Amino acid sequence: MAAPLVIRNRNYRLLLGAGTLSNLGDGLVVLALPWLATLMSQNPVAIGAVAAASRLPWLLFAIPAGVVIDNAEHNKLIARADLLRAAIALAILMLAVNQPAEGAVWVLAGLAFILGSAEVLRDNAAQTMLPSIVDSKDLEAANGQLWSSEQLTNQFIGPPLAGVLIAAGIGIPFGVDAALLVLSAGFVWMITLAPRARTKTRFRKALAEGIAFMRADSLLLRLAVVLGIANFIATATITVQVLFAQDVLAMSAYAYGLVLSVAALGAVTGSLLAPKLVGLFGTQRCLYLSIATWGIGYASIGLSHSGFAMATALFFVMAAAMLWNVITVSWRQRRIPPALLGRVNSIYRFFGWGSMPLGAMTGGLLVSLLEQEMGREIALRATFICAGAACAVLLAYALVKLRLE
Repeated sequence: MAAPLVIRNRNYRLLLGAGTLSNLGDGLVVLALPWLATLMSQNPVAIGAVAAASRLPWLLFAIPAGVVIDNAEHNKLIARADLLRAAIALAILMLAVNQPAEGAVWVLAGLAFILGSAEVLRDNAAQTMLPSIVDSKDLEAANGQLWSSEQLTNQFIGPPLAGVLIAAGIGIPFGVDAALLVLSAGFVWMITLAPRARTKTRFRKALAEGIAFMRADSLLLRLAVVLGIANFIATATITVQVLFAQDVLAMSAYAYGLVLSVAALGAVTGSLLAPKLVGLFGTQRCLYLSIATWGIGYASIGLSHSGFAMATALFFVMAAAMLWNVITVSWRQRRIPPALLGRVNSIYRFFGWGSMPLGAMTGGLLVSLLEQEMGREIALRATFICAGAACAVLLAYALVKLRLE
């Protein structure tokens, strides 16, 4: 029997270690950043702006980032991005401990924007680098383990730990995040990569090559658009999720962290089971199952009256999200030529992730508008019900237009 991938592949082991460290830090910020925003302001639009700012770089910079990635040493680029994120985390720490006034929420949004800009380079480079350090036959296993590690640390361990740290001081999670990112940069810097061909054409021509490939592959483009709509819906709900937990379910920071941990457990479960589920039911059925589960899960949250019900729904939503990710990322890494992978992957993620800041702002605006007529609780519940209905429409489209097998 062959040794596990993490044992026999040093580069993959370093990448997994770096990802685990950085995602643990991100898990602290997942809870601490919106919680800090709510301490500065109770305006849902301002809170939505902080969430949108962290995702806006995917809309602005994802496409040009692909050219940078195809011309860079991937491990060095990832390390530098992590160091920049560490510096921004320290800046947020300084903002948090200086008793910020309500207007400081917009400074926080600016720092979140820079943090998200570095994340665009880091995440795209990591996905682009993976096929060069693991064999094609190992991609599902590698992606499943990476997603599992990300969710375990980002959602299962990080948020409840952040809840404990926030009780000691709102700035502490950001200091810990900075330390973890520095360690992550050290791990990924030690990865050794074989020499590879890089694009030697001008920026605009190199970018045009990636766009031309994406336009010619209609299935890949449709998949990107479906992901973009799904992420728009998801981010709209995530933006107001903390307000739903506080105002409707009366949760403390620690209790909300536990809910996020249950969601992360679902994500880990989905990541680990994805290869087996695909083997049992096939790629196509699993793709449809993912979208259907999102819709049922969002609607269930909108109707929930307890943290337990919310946590259960999020468990299945996140399990379905990771099933989708393992299927589509592995499929994409095989389909796109290595020389174009950075550019095409970035264009794909522009469609898939660029919608997230729009979703974040829409979630906050929707609650702000609806609460004037319906009250805050109904407005918050309506956001999740609308998300469930939107997923039903998305599933109908996927049944007709998405055929990966």
